[in-house]
Amino acid sequence: MTLLEIRNVTKRFGNFTAVNNVSIAVEAGEFFTLLGPSGCGKTTLLRMIAGFDAPDSGEILLDGKDIVGLPPERRPFHTVFQSYALFPHMTVAGNIGFPLKMAGKTPAEIKTRVAETLQEVELTPFAERYPHELSGGQKQRVAFARGLINQPRLLLLDEPLGALDEKLRENMQRELINLQAEAGVTFIYVTHAQNEALALSHRIAVMNQGKIEQIDEPSRIYNFPVNRFVADFIGKINMLEAKVSEVSAAHLTLTVSGLGEVMVPVKAHINTSDQGVFAVRPEQVRIVAQSPDSAVESQLLGKIKDFLYIGDVTTYIIELANGTLIEALLPNSVPDHAKLFDIGDSVVISWQEQSAQFLPD
Repeated sequence: MTLLEIRNVTKRFGNFTAVNNVSIAVEAGEFFTLLGPSGCGKTTLLRMIAGFDAPDSGEILLDGKDIVGLPPERRPFHTVFQSYALFPHMTVAGNIGFPLKMAGKTPAEIKTRVAETLQEVELTPFAERYPHELSGGQKQRVAFARGLINQPRLLLLDEPLGALDEKLRENMQRELINLQAEAGVTFIYVTHAQNEALALSHRIAVMNQGKIEQIDEPSRIYNFPVNRFVADFIGKINMLEAKVSEVSAAHLTLTVSGLGEVMVPVKAHINTSDQGVFAVRPEQVRIVAQSPDSAVESQLLGKIKDFLYIGDVTTYIIELANGTLIEALLPNSVPDHAKLFDIGDSVVISWQEQSAQFLPD
C-alpha cells in the first residue's frame, strides 16, 4: 500500500533547479533510500517531505492527501540528522522522551515508553548519562530512539551514519535494519554511500542533477543499471565505448573500443548503430594463467599492470596487448597465498556473455 507519493515535484533556488520534476511512491513499511552524489537534490527532497522547504510545483501526498501546506510539526514524521541534534542539557532518557512530552503525554506514560525504547536500543544502562558522556554510536542510537518513540508514520534519515567510523557504521547498519523491522515504521533514508544503500534498502532511488535515474531493488540497481551514470555510481565497473553492430533474438553484437567484436544479452529498445558502452563488473571477470576452457566466451590475453590488495579481495588491473585496461576482482581465498598474481604476470581474462551488458547513451 502506498503511504507517501511525490508527484512531479520541482524545487528551485534562484536559477538552480535542485529537484527537477521528481515522482516517487513509497510503500508502507518500506526502507526506501535516496542515493546520489553531493548536490544531486536528495536532501532537498527529504526537506520537502519533512516540511522544512516547500516545492515550487508538484504534490506530496500522504495517504492520498496533499500535505504541501502542512507545517512540519503537524506531519506525522520525524527526522534524524547526521549531527544527532541531541539536547546537551538533557539525559538520554530526557532526550528520548522529549517528543512525548511535546505531545502532551502523561509523566507515567512517558516513563513507561522511554523504558521500553531504551531496552529496544540497548541503552538502559545509559539512561541518566548526558550526550557528552556517550560515544558516537550511542548518540546515534539515542537519535534513532527519539525518532521512533512517538511511532511516526515516516522516519526521515539524512546521512545519519556519516560521522561514524567504518566498523561502527557496519554495526549501526545492522541495528538500523533490525530497528526498522521491529518498529514497522517506514524509513526514507538519504545517503551518498553506495554500499550502505545496497545493504539497507528494500528499494533505492538513484538521483543525479535533481532527477531520478532509476528506482529499483538493490540487486537490480547493481546488476541491471539503466544507464552509464547508475552503472558507474554503484560499485566498480569496466566500461568501454561501444556501438551495436547487430541485433538478434538472443544477443547484441557490439564493436567495442579496445576489445573488437563482443556479444552481450539482448536488450529491449536497442537498435543497430546505437552508441553506448560495453559494461562488465570486475567480479565477473575471470583471470587464469593459462587458456580457459572453450565454454567461456571473450578470451583475451594481457599482463598484470597493477593490483590493489584490500584483505579479503584483490583488484587486478590487466593491460591488454593494445593498451586497454580491464579491472578484475578476485577473492583472496587460496591457502598460503596473499595474492594470486604479481605485476608482469601473463594472464588470460574472460567473462560469461550473460555477465556483460550494453548501456546506451
